[in-house]
Amino acid sequence: MRVELADIISCENKEMSRQVEIELSSFDSRLGQFPIRTKQPFVMEFVNEDGKRLLIQGETEVTIRIPCDRCLEEVDWTFSIKVDKEIDLTGDNEEKSMENLNYMTGTSLDVDQLIFGEILVSWPMKVLCREDCKGICKRCGANLNQAECQCQRTEPDPRMAAIQDIFNKFKEV
Repeated sequence: MRVELADIISCENKEMSRQVEIELSSFDSRLGQFPIRTKQPFVMEFVNEDGKRLLIQGETEVTIRIPCDRCLEEVDWTFSIKVDKEIDLTGDNEEKSMENLNYMTGTSLDVDQLIFGEILVSWPMKVLCREDCKGICKRCGANLNQAECQCQRTEPDPRMAAIQDIFNKFKEV
C-alpha cells in the first residue's frame, strides 16, 4: 500500500497519524517464498520537523510460516516490527535523503517495501520447531521427532577407514 506524504513534506512541523493495512501475502526473497499467516494493522506516525527532517515511526506484527531448519516442519514465526526512520528533506545528507530510499518514490511511501526491508533485516539465522528438534534421517528421510527409523546411526570416521579395513580382514569368524 502507498501512503502519500506530500502534505506532510510541504508543511513545516505538521504531524499525521495513520493506520495502514499491509498488502503483502507472502515474503518472497532469495531464500524462497514464505506465506504470511497473520498481519496486524500498521499504525504509523509522520512528523515534519522544521521542514528539515521527516520522521516515520510505527509498530506492527507479522507472522510468517517458515520451515524448520532441521526437520522441515512448518513453524509460525512472529516478527515484531518497529520502524523509526529519519529522512533528510534538505538533500544535504546523501545517506538519509529521499532519493536513496527504496521505499520512497517521490512523496509516496511504499509501506509493503518498508515492511519487506524490516523483515529481511530481522530474518532469523536458524528456525527450529522446538529446541530439541532431532531433524530428519540422512539415509531414509524419516522425521526423527515423530518416530525412530531402523537406519544405522554411527558413521565411522573416514580417516580411520584404512584401520577398519585391517580389522575386517583379520576378523575371526
